[in-house]
Amino acid sequence: MRTAAVVGTGLIGTSVALALTSRGVTVYLRDHDKTAVQTAAAMGAGLDAAPAEPVDLAVLAVPPGRIAETLRQVQESRLALSYTDVASVKEQPLAEVAALGCDLGRYIGGHPLAGRERSGPLAARGDLFEGRPWVLTPSRETDTETLNRALEMVSLCRAVPVVMKPRDHDHAVALVSHAPHLVSALMAARLEHAQDTDTRLAGQGVRDVTRIAGSDPRLWIDILGANADAVADVLAGLAGDLDAVVGALRSLAADDAAKREVGTRGIEALLRRGNAGHARIPGKHGEPAAVYEAIPVVVPDRPGELARLFADVGRAEVNIEDIRIDHAQGRPAGLVELQVAPQRADALTLALRNSGWTVQR
Repeated sequence: MRTAAVVGTGLIGTSVALALTSRGVTVYLRDHDKTAVQTAAAMGAGLDAAPAEPVDLAVLAVPPGRIAETLRQVQESRLALSYTDVASVKEQPLAEVAALGCDLGRYIGGHPLAGRERSGPLAARGDLFEGRPWVLTPSRETDTETLNRALEMVSLCRAVPVVMKPRDHDHAVALVSHAPHLVSALMAARLEHAQDTDTRLAGQGVRDVTRIAGSDPRLWIDILGANADAVADVLAGLAGDLDAVVGALRSLAADDAAKREVGTRGIEALLRRGNAGHARIPGKHGEPAAVYEAIPVVVPDRPGELARLFADVGRAEVNIEDIRIDHAQGRPAGLVELQVAPQRADALTLALRNSGWTVQR
């Protein structure tokens, strides 16, 4: 691939452009928002100019509802030899593209499963897609050259290609992305009118659950509108589970011992289903999920302390599998939870304590 065009210079589009430019591809930028194009160009993402001849591949980084009309326009202007998109739904845009009479042979749907809570070109990163899945959804009409160009782009962005049917993709992301976003928003909405004394108690659990609720609502309205039925199916099943849990909790609070036993069994069954479902999420490098031991360490909130902690862990020759940080309320310190292999937990705890760290284990 020598040349590419990115149509839409928001977070994802600019990140694609940065990744391709860093690999030697000449990238041309286009957006109806001239400020966004100029910002992306100033960041080194590409050229704020029109190509003299069709580029190898055009990436449409626009909302799902605008994919079809944008594809029609750029194909009519012969912007590229092949075209793809980065929209998070695939079936509806494909149907709209076909209805507009676009050339389906030179188009392939795409969706990089990477992002950030921030939006716009200034939030873009050239390494955003490294190691992340990038779904490609060829139709029956997609030609081999277009598929190969899309695969090369995914490789240049250092992502992992996954080929799926459009409908299978939409049902998958409804389960693992779109419905979880709404669940996160629902939980965060419970905090809107909470007392300050309540929210001050917020720990890592509620922060984890509500983290993605801070995303741009305008973007998500478009995404959910294009995948509404699949998301509704997931949430309908969740609603049934919620009703059962509410009933079990009411029984758990009852005076009658028999009712409490029914409630206990109901809650235990749900928690065990949750354990089983969580175990299905792949672990590091796509391997089966592993169980790690948590080593909570109190770390002063000042420059250099995390680096010192990591250096001490390195000297103990223990690999950190994962890490979480929970900031203390009203104290200049935080609790850093190091996730390590269980067989190395005791040795690391001893080594850190010998180095002067407070380990809450």
